[in-house]
Amino acid sequence: MSLMQGSVSKITVRDVRFPTSLEHHGSDAMHGEVDYSAVYVIVETDADDQITGHGLTFSLGRGNNILAKAAEVISGQITGCRIADIFGNFGVFWRKVTQEGQLRWLGPEKGVVHMAAAGIFNALWDLWAKRAKKPVWKLLADMTPTEIVNLVDFSYITDVLTKEEALKILEENKPTQGEREEQLRSGGFPAYTTSIAWLGYSDETLVQKCREALDEGWTKFKMKVGVDVADDRRRSKLIRDQIGWENQLMMDANQRWDVNDAIEWMKQLAEFRPVWIEEPTSPDDVLGHAAIAKALEPFNIGVATGEQCQNRVIFKQLLQAKALKFVQIDSCRVGSINENIAILLMAKKFNVPVCPHAGGVGLCELVQHIAMFDFLCISATTDGRVCEYVDHLHEHFVYPVDMRKNSYMPPKDPGYSCEMKRNSLEEYEFPNGRVWTKLISDGKFKL
Repeated sequence: MSLMQGSVSKITVRDVRFPTSLEHHGSDAMHGEVDYSAVYVIVETDADDQITGHGLTFSLGRGNNILAKAAEVISGQITGCRIADIFGNFGVFWRKVTQEGQLRWLGPEKGVVHMAAAGIFNALWDLWAKRAKKPVWKLLADMTPTEIVNLVDFSYITDVLTKEEALKILEENKPTQGEREEQLRSGGFPAYTTSIAWLGYSDETLVQKCREALDEGWTKFKMKVGVDVADDRRRSKLIRDQIGWENQLMMDANQRWDVNDAIEWMKQLAEFRPVWIEEPTSPDDVLGHAAIAKALEPFNIGVATGEQCQNRVIFKQLLQAKALKFVQIDSCRVGSINENIAILLMAKKFNVPVCPHAGGVGLCELVQHIAMFDFLCISATTDGRVCEYVDHLHEHFVYPVDMRKNSYMPPKDPGYSCEMKRNSLEEYEFPNGRVWTKLISDGKFKL
């Protein structure tokens, strides 16, 4: 059957939430008690193969109320479209959807509309890869440099990266790609764990999590900081006492501070030798990040951000301003793979390593593909690069991540790895799934 057969016949949007707040998973300096949630998108076609595309975008609970409605509205642009018109020129189609005039006015390529579009495009990528009988990372890796470049919308970034420059990067790496693919298949892509030190964890839980992670062989750890500097110092010492000084420690403030506060706060934590401080201030404050990066450079603390950067333009400015030492892409914040490729290419030009944000629900499953594609086709190295991992909720996916020796092993199954099990969808759909019906009836949650 042709990869391009048929049309999109139906798009279903489901609200799926997991009560992670009950055990304080995901808690940080800004977001308190959160429930990892997914606006889950299923794309059906009228083709004979009956293959469906599954994708998601991520929130912390009630955000699903808004994201789901936005996804339903955007779906109206795609239902009825021929598959050949979508994948035949996917970059042009991506721009057509994300630049739709009436929705664009709400915020061009940012915010709820852009995140909802990411969920739909994630499902389209899943559909394409399943039809091609390849995992997404392999689908991308097998494309020609020209095909990859044609996926990207270069508008607003040509002052730092032209289509011709992007093509040159991809062409230079293509001859050695096979060697890296062998390396990837044997050793995977390196990861770090955030599961040890959510801000809501007790000291006893924190110590237990550190010891369990060490027993599993982890060498790179991230902790949450930002509410109280004395408590951050105490918890940092507690963690260093567990993991030692030979292992890496990263810190994440989740946008808690003003610029000067971030600088002074991190000076007080410098003795614990953090590799980076993540999201030290507002994700929109490019010059603020630059000031923090400059002030912390003598302490050998890098600035990392990107989890909540709205689009490729913000990333462009962060790179131009030398405002970050680590680029953190996200698979649901910007416009899916198409826009992330633009960010990867800019990071390569500026020689800044990409260390993707993951965690949540389904984010690890998704972003592993992008990290592997970056290694194979763009960065051509894992030096200074590491992908986030949390150990929550993978059991709900048909094709969960495969972690071995603290590395993501390349997925083998066709698709984008984010298809959820039918039983999980039924149990955790909000508010009428079996789990939520019981929690609400027991008074543990309110609608």
